[in-house]
Amino acid sequence: MQKIRLTQFAKHGGCAAKIGPDTLGKVLGSLPKFYDENLLVGFETSDDAAVYKLSDDTAVIQTLDFFTPVADDPYTFGQIAAANALSDIYAMGGEAKIALNIVCFPGELDPDYLGEILRGGAEKVREAGAVLVGGHSIQDDVPKYGLSVMGLVHPDRIYKNFGCKKGDVLVLTKQLGIGIVNTAVKAQMVSESAKEEVIAVMTRLNKKAREVLGKFTIHACTDVTGFGLLGHCAEMASASRAKICLHPQEIACIDGAKEYARMGLVPGGAYRNRAHVASLLDAGDTDEMYMDLLSDPQTSGGLLAAVPKEEAEALLEAFEKAGMETKVSVVGTVLDSEGEEAKIYIR
Repeated sequence: MQKIRLTQFAKHGGCAAKIGPDTLGKVLGSLPKFYDENLLVGFETSDDAAVYKLSDDTAVIQTLDFFTPVADDPYTFGQIAAANALSDIYAMGGEAKIALNIVCFPGELDPDYLGEILRGGAEKVREAGAVLVGGHSIQDDVPKYGLSVMGLVHPDRIYKNFGCKKGDVLVLTKQLGIGIVNTAVKAQMVSESAKEEVIAVMTRLNKKAREVLGKFTIHACTDVTGFGLLGHCAEMASASRAKICLHPQEIACIDGAKEYARMGLVPGGAYRNRAHVASLLDAGDTDEMYMDLLSDPQTSGGLLAAVPKEEAEALLEAFEKAGMETKVSVVGTVLDSEGEEAKIYIR
């Protein structure tokens, strides 16, 4: 194959290419409401996937996710996009079963690149224990790839992005800084160790994280992607009418991410994310670098789970015993829930 950089085709890569939460909220708010007694989770609370009850012990999880290149290597891009799409199933507490490819590809590019993208995605689907059964493709000037995924979950064991309770501890299963480090990669100012780490984090499935969480009480869960930790905490806080306090100095980050943030290597999506949650935010005198990290759009980020305080230590021990390949950290606490208004404090 002729050597090309896939990221040169896209202005924004990965989950940083998402439409901003303000715009998305306005559009979704104008859509008609749907009701079905078996629809257990729709789009009203901005959850990660839809859940439809089939029987007393089986519900279907349905999701779709795709984006523009976040890596120049086509195989790696395919892995990342597939891992990101599969993550929605794990964020709902389920197991992935069936996947379909979604592909946009320029007609003038070597089709071998497309083959490598699809091979990377297929191998992640196989790693998840699911089956790839086809898909749909169109010609487009900008390459895009992702999956539509169907999974299964017990109706009584669905993870939702709301329901966190007073005293809960918030645990994140991957380190932050993905968008910032990828910005440094584009600027060719990144260290080799940071470049390797960000690829390892993005290509890692959240399957093991979900398996560990399944042994504990989970009051709320979501995966942290394009809206950043701050944006996804805002969704959790709003849906739960909760007050959440984040502790940025305790959050695990990718090597070099803090340095790159101080250098101003911050994706534009971070500023949109921060503006979106401004009305909920009390950041005190928090360092600007930490604000950038909290707002940073993540691609194929970790699971964010609200667990009872009394189970937090055992959960962290379980993650350590499981041999997690990513860094797990406690990112905050729930100060109150089911109150009159949502709030996010950063201290």
